[in-house]
Parts: sequence; C-alpha cells; structure tokens
Amino acid sequence: MNSFKNKSSFFAIGVLLGSIITASVIGLLSFWDKNLSSNNDGSNEDTEKKPLYWVAPMDPNFKKDSPGKSPMGMDLVPVYQEDESNIQKEEGAVKISPTVINNLGVKTDLVKKSELSLKIVTVGYVKYDEDKLIHIHPRVSGWIEKLSVKSAGDPVIKGEPLYEIYSHELINAQEELFLAMQRKNQSLVDAAEARLRSLQLSQENIDKIKRSRQVQHNVTFFAPQNGVVDNLNIREGFFVKPGTTLMSIGDLSNVWVEAEIFERQAAWVKVNDLVTMTLGYLPGKEWQGKVDYIYPTLNEKTRTVKLRLCFENKERLLKPNMFAQIVIHSENSESALLVPHEAIIRTGQQNRVVLVLNDNQFKSVEVNLGKTNGEYTEVLSGLYENDKIVTSAQFLIDSESSKTSDFKRMEKAEIPSESSMQYHHHNMEH
Repeated sequence: MNSFKNKSSFFAIGVLLGSIITASVIGLLSFWDKNLSSNNDGSNEDTEKKPLYWVAPMDPNFKKDSPGKSPMGMDLVPVYQEDESNIQKEEGAVKISPTVINNLGVKTDLVKKSELSLKIVTVGYVKYDEDKLIHIHPRVSGWIEKLSVKSAGDPVIKGEPLYEIYSHELINAQEELFLAMQRKNQSLVDAAEARLRSLQLSQENIDKIKRSRQVQHNVTFFAPQNGVVDNLNIREGFFVKPGTTLMSIGDLSNVWVEAEIFERQAAWVKVNDLVTMTLGYLPGKEWQGKVDYIYPTLNEKTRTVKLRLCFENKERLLKPNMFAQIVIHSENSESALLVPHEAIIRTGQQNRVVLVLNDNQFKSVEVNLGKTNGEYTEVLSGLYENDKIVTSAQFLIDSESSKTSDFKRMEKAEIPSESSMQYHHHNMEH
C-alpha cells in the first residue's frame, strides 16, 4: 500500500516537471519566432532610420524639426544620421541618393583635352576700301564750267568725264607747247608736254591738242577708276584752286569693316584669321572675309583694340556705314583642358565646378579659368583630364558642399582607389 503511494507521488512530480520544461521551451521558441519575424518585416523601430531635421533645398541654413515648406515655397529635405564607423570623410563632400539625383535632373560630363576653337563676337561698320579710295583735287586755279556728276553716290566708269574747268594756267601751258612746236625744238616740246602732264592732263588729251593746234579754253578731266562718287563738294560755277577737294571716288568691289574687340581678346586674334559677317537688312546671308590689319594702339576710354576686316563685294550689296555683326574665328593650335561653359559657377570672387566623386558623392572645387568661346571654357588649374563634373543642377549641390569645402583640389597621387573611397554626407530625399 505504501509502495503504491510512493510510486504515485513520483509519477505526479515527473508530470509536473515535464509540463514546466515543455512550457519553457515553447515560450523560448515563440520569442525567437517573434524576433525573426520582426527582423524579416523590417518593422523594428530600433533599426528604422529617422531624420535628424529638415532643411531648405536652396538654403541649408534654414532648418526645422518637422516637414514643411521653405521660405521659397519648396518642400523641405530630410537629413539623416549615418553610421560613421567605417566612413572616410572629406571636407565639403556631400552624398545624394539616386532618387534625388534623378529628380533634380543632374547631368554630368567629362573634362577633356582638346583644341579650343575661339569665336569672338563683336560688331562693326562697313567702310570704303581706302586702298582704292581716290580724292580728286585740281592742280590749277579756275572755274568749274561743267559738272558731269550731279550727286554723291553716282556710279562712274574709268575714263568717263567728271568736270570741265576754265583756267589761265592751262591756257598758258598749251600756248607754250604750240610755241615749242613752231620752233621745232624737241626738247622744248618735251618740256611743254611734261608740264601739261604735271597739271593732270592725260596723254590722249595732249595728243588731241597737238593735232588740233588750237587752245582748249575748257579742259575736261576724266575718272581715274571705276566706283561711286562720294563727298561731292562742288557745283557748276565754283571757283577752285589747288588743295580743294572736289570729290572722292570709291571702289566697292572690296570693302573694309572696322570692328573693335576687348583688350583681353587682343592676344587671340591674328592677321588672316577667318571672319563671318551678317547684316540685319539681309537676314540669312553671310559674308566670309579675313582680318586684314590689327591697329597698334588701344582706345584708352573703351579699352578696346580696333581691327580692319576685308570682304569681297562683287554684288555691291555691302554699302559704306552699314552696321554688321561679326564673328572672328581665331585659330588655336594648342591643346587645353576644356569644360562646358554651363558647368561653371561664378560668384564674383572665385569660380567653381561641382566634381563627381564615388558612391553618388559630390564636391565643389575652385578652378582657374582661361579662354572661352561661349560653349567651352579653358581650365588652367583645379581639374584633371577625364574628371567627371556636373553640368546641370550644380547650384543646388554647390550650396550644400560650399558650406564646409576647403576648395583645395586633391593631388592626383592622393586620390584613393574607388573601392576604398567613401565620404560623409547628409542624405537628401524629397
């Protein structure tokens, strides 16, 4: 009887201990399952990243503790705290998420080494080719009896009559020729003819006088070249004397264009550089010419250098005093580091570009600039060939990077490899 009771007690104790152990194991497994499910769902609040604060995209100094709008009406950008244990920092580098890069429309390009084709845009005025501009002056005193050209701008052909003049000096010179011919003294005849030629009579006119043996009271003078009349200063009946400018005759088969360029551009231009010209009164038509002469002096008031350009004018469409738009194509045989003109951030005190680093990171760097043609600009220092730079939306990135950037470009040898290079940043998302 007692033995049976003892066995029953041991059995009850065994059942109780088994229940306790089973419950403990089930509870432990349930705890592990909950942890595992929590990790798989990503709902653990300890692992969720929370923004530290929000900033304005255009003004990083504007901060708020909650989402909202910036003073410019833009959505504030969240800034997160990142794990800094294994991050290599560089002053001024910022990291932007791919989503934000895509939303901002960030575009990039490579720094390339090439020849810079310079285009200098300026304006000028059409003028006569002064090598072919002739001023008509009399060499005797007298009266204009007949004027064959009536107004400035009249076209004339070489050999056509311009005017007739009555002059006592011409009458006396003709009488001396007749007297020498009567005496049959060839030396006197030659001297008399030389005097008439010095008074601008043509040999054809002198031969005509010798054949007629009659004094011409009104002597006709003829056009020395083809062209148009300009600066007509006489009318019929005017008394003229040596030194009086009667008129000018300009040849318009070629014209000059006088243009000016800035002092800093003077070293870029050379004689015979090609020039393209357009005029407002003939849209779509271009003239091709060249730089004929570079004036040796500088205008002290405008700080510009004057150029003389030469153009053919076979169709006579170019007229003196016309206003022209000029593009000078300066040749440059030296290679240079070039960046797109729109990539440059100009602040007045320095010039910067946004450099693309590894792992979606960016950094503003200072650059020294050289020549520019409006499309590409030469970089003298601050970048290297094949560096990747930002050409669009760089102002937003620069506003964040420039707060802490030292604007000192790393030497080529100091740049770490791509696999080991990491930078610290505020992760920005809309």
